Amino acid sequence: MTAVQDKQDIYFERFTALARERAGHEPSWLGEIRRAAIDRFGDLGFPTTHHEEWRFTNVTPIARTLFVPAKAPSEFLSVRLSDGMAWLKGCHVLAFLNGRKGELEPDGMPSGVSVGNLAQALSGTLPSTDPAVEAHLARHAGYEDHAFVALNTGLFEDGALIQVAPNAVVNQPIVLLFATIPGAESTLTHPRNLVLVGAGAQASFIEIHVGFDGSRGKSPVIYFTNAVTEVVAGENAIVDYTRIQDETDHGFHVGILQVEQGRSSSVTTHSIALGGRLDREEVRAVLNGEGAEALLHGLYVIGGHQHVDNHTLIDHAKPHCSSREVYKGVLDGHAAGVFNGKIAVRKDAQKTDSKQSNKNLLLSEDATINTKPQLEIYADDVKCTHGATIGQIDPEAVFYLRSRGLGLEEARNLLIRAFADDILDRIKFEPLRSGLREALRSRMELRQKSQAGGNGAPSISTMEEVG
Repeated sequence: MTAVQDKQDIYFERFTALARERAGHEPSWLGEIRRAAIDRFGDLGFPTTHHEEWRFTNVTPIARTLFVPAKAPSEFLSVRLSDGMAWLKGCHVLAFLNGRKGELEPDGMPSGVSVGNLAQALSGTLPSTDPAVEAHLARHAGYEDHAFVALNTGLFEDGALIQVAPNAVVNQPIVLLFATIPGAESTLTHPRNLVLVGAGAQASFIEIHVGFDGSRGKSPVIYFTNAVTEVVAGENAIVDYTRIQDETDHGFHVGILQVEQGRSSSVTTHSIALGGRLDREEVRAVLNGEGAEALLHGLYVIGGHQHVDNHTLIDHAKPHCSSREVYKGVLDGHAAGVFNGKIAVRKDAQKTDSKQSNKNLLLSEDATINTKPQLEIYADDVKCTHGATIGQIDPEAVFYLRSRGLGLEEARNLLIRAFADDILDRIKFEPLRSGLREALRSRMELRQKSQAGGNGAPSISTMEEVG
């Protein structure tokens, strides 16, 4: 405990240093929020397995590691994307390298759409943004009961600020690309994003977190990404938000996506977890307007000794709202997965219609999954269902495919891809859908060559150094 406390003190020292640097450069209201958040982190400390929400996820490796803030790489002038991310061509891209804005710029943004750096907005260099930022930043992702949100709120330095004007239509996805290149020490970044979609607007977003092995032949260094994104959808807005985590097998990742929905809005989220050594993915949607609709989709494909924890909350705060949630997991090797999904229906949220499903496919005897779908209902005129399944590949289905001429591994891989495609098919942007399918195919081929599996397979997020 003493060692952990010593590591936590580093965060308070970092906060003091940042507060000194930001004096006179950030609005006073944000300074007050930051102070309250870091104080709350001090009260909470890192969660342990004694906390119900964290009972299956041990974050001791994070708590005991002395992480230093990631610096802008001096040896890497730029990065270029591998063929696996060729689907980015044609998208509006805002890239961040080690938590700082990179070289890729949004291109051809339609009118009524503003994409920029949150740090610039907070320093006053982006005009006419402060009122919207003050109204929504750190107002939805609560830090009072979440240590990692509190830590992010107190220490974040940059991220994306996106504002879509009422009735604007964005035809191509807006991509937020966060790449980490670890240095000689264990590094930490706190990306913070604020996405505001006006009434009647339509837009889609893709948030990607990737890692790059910058060890250059030395032992890879672990790193930690602690990301928070707040999305606000106005009345009648239509939002599609995809979040992809594809860190290296030396990366720790905690990602929170908080969604606030207005009247008759429709928000669809896709949470895709492929990489990382330890990953916690949270999606929280508050249906805060009558007639709002939320669709939550998730897929986690892991192997080796990976650990992925998915926590979701759909909060039906108003009547006549609907939600649908489908999460699927494919686990191999010694991988461990967690799914905890809650549907909460408040007292006055009558006529709620909600369905939740979690299905898991275990490919090895050593893979484990803990799944807990929940309903918390305080209204009496609702229609809510939930369920979870855990199983292995159906031997009869394998036999049928083999009787049609397929080999054993080919038949198994076909069934695995079909299982995952149920989620991937829900992604509307076809180039991304194809890229994810190719990543899954590569993993299946790797598994066929070696039962070790894991995240050494080629993926959609491989990055290469540019001299």
